[in-house]
Amino acid sequence: MSASSSLERLTAIMERLRDPVSGCEWDRAQDFASIVPYTIEEAYEVADAIERGDMGALADELGDLQLQVVFHAQMAAEAGHFALADVMDGICDKLERRHPHIFGDAAATPGWEEIKAAERSKTKDNSALAGVALALPALERATKLQRRAARTGFDWPDSSGPRAKVDEELAELDVETAHQRQFEELGDLLFAVANLARHLNIEPEAALRHANRKFETRFRAIEGEAGFEAMNLDQKEALWVAAKQAQAVEPD
Repeated sequence: MSASSSLERLTAIMERLRDPVSGCEWDRAQDFASIVPYTIEEAYEVADAIERGDMGALADELGDLQLQVVFHAQMAAEAGHFALADVMDGICDKLERRHPHIFGDAAATPGWEEIKAAERSKTKDNSALAGVALALPALERATKLQRRAARTGFDWPDSSGPRAKVDEELAELDVETAHQRQFEELGDLLFAVANLARHLNIEPEAALRHANRKFETRFRAIEGEAGFEAMNLDQKEALWVAAKQAQAVEPD
């Protein structure tokens, strides 16, 4: 079955599920807001399959993610906003517009970000920060905001500036005792760490995911030890150090 006919089949299935008379009760009850968590979850499951190198799971998760696109488009069509064809046409137009050296007469591309900036200049919000989605994971959004600001010249020349800012924010956190002030300062510290990561050319979200995997592997190793629950902290810490050393000699 071709990709186009498969998409038509999926669209027809969603139309049937959303049928006000004979459709699925759960599917009919959904709206844009209620589906958003599932859309985000499916995108993360795609990323998880890629990180695990599981191509079978990737094919399955990409299907789940495609379902989310069709689901949103069906609800929009029912409300008279737009249809799936409009979504497809929109992304096709955007890709051609953003590759003038491939689909147009340009000798070379002016640059992805330059093209996107030109597009933003035609909207009501022409700030350098316009279009950075609020729903992005906080670390990723912090990095995008910092990159946008940096293009205007609002940035340190090297990593020493953001590194010093991390120390400054940590010191400010240390002296706070009120919970709300600790909340504020911890947010500033995380923002500063994201900025340092950007200057080191490291994606903080990816680095934290890697740290999560290391922690999970080590903790799973030590919690399986006999009598783990009854051990004191020093004993558990000794197991942790041993697991860390064992992990250090394994391929990453």
